[in-house]
Amino acid sequence: MSGKEIRLKKLYHHSDKLLIVPMDHGITIGPVKGLSEINHTVNAVFAGGADAVVVHKGLVRYLTDSIGSNKGELIVHLSASTALAPESQSTRKEVVSSVEHSIRLGATAISTHVNLGSPFEAEQIRDVGLIAEECDKWGIPLLAMMYVRDGSKQHEFDPERIRHAARVAEELGADIVKVNYSGSAESFAQVVSGVKIPVLIAGGERLSSNDDLLVMIDDALSAGANGISIGRNIFQDEDPEKLCASIRSILDQ
Repeated sequence: MSGKEIRLKKLYHHSDKLLIVPMDHGITIGPVKGLSEINHTVNAVFAGGADAVVVHKGLVRYLTDSIGSNKGELIVHLSASTALAPESQSTRKEVVSSVEHSIRLGATAISTHVNLGSPFEAEQIRDVGLIAEECDKWGIPLLAMMYVRDGSKQHEFDPERIRHAARVAEELGADIVKVNYSGSAESFAQVVSGVKIPVLIAGGERLSSNDDLLVMIDDALSAGANGISIGRNIFQDEDPEKLCASIRSILDQ
């Protein structure tokens, strides 16, 4: 069994469906609710049944008591940009760390972000392709977060574009892909059918209720999704532990 296979088994902490909570938003939008006391939030989501959290390298130092020892796994995110950048640069993601450094920090997996359709698509495709090679070299899984960001909000949730985005991740060597949910089980089944790697759904903007979130997750699973990678709708909830427990029960049914 290869190192990558061993780490993938570790990532699936509870069952054959993944519950990942990205908390890499601090670089983008600052220390918002849920991230100011990130150690507390990480402990809460792990207690609720999350498999892993996604953070940038600088926050790992605060999570030494929260990660590992059968609590949950660490995914280090390599892409960054801020909401303070000019609008013309809003879809540009720069690589700010390395696979090797992430492994030194104790990562079980790596994640990276690609905005397809943006003026900076080519650089981001190049970056994820090279990161995938480094992940193969070091035996660590790669989660590719793939979004359609061509300036049209409607296109971000277009099934054919999402299907294409998922395929780009697979062709470049990602082991798991995260994409927006297309809005219906029928259309998302087409997204899933376009690749052989596991497909996770993103949470997108804050939803109006947890019931809406749980229905979306249930629909995505019925379409063949392998789990979720949802950030703000979980870590900004009043009770992230309880919400994760509700999600976990849907994933494991």
